[in-house]
Amino acid sequence: MNTLTFDTHEFVKKLKDVGFSEEQAEVITNLQKTTSSNTLEQARRDYDLDNLATKRDLRELELKIELVRSELKRDIAETKAELIRWVVGVGVLQTVLITALVLKLAGTH
Repeated sequence: MNTLTFDTHEFVKKLKDVGFSEEQAEVITNLQKTTSSNTLEQARRDYDLDNLATKRDLRELELKIELVRSELKRDIAETKAELIRWVVGVGVLQTVLITALVLKLAGTH
């Protein structure tokens, strides 16, 4: 997750520009920095921000799912073709066996 940057030098400078002493500006800056950090940490704990998915994460997941889906379709097509070959082969074998039995029975009478 990206970190937030806080320009303490700029913050102190602006406080001094409006009349704060160096010491006051530094104390306020440190308090602001601490408060911001604590607020962000609390939000991370409360909302589990470190485990949120980004749009990039979702796009990568969609691409992986599409890849798996296309591989699955290919595997299903290959399995279907193999099954058809087996069914046709068994059908031909049955036809040959039945024909052989009919010829054998017809020849014995």
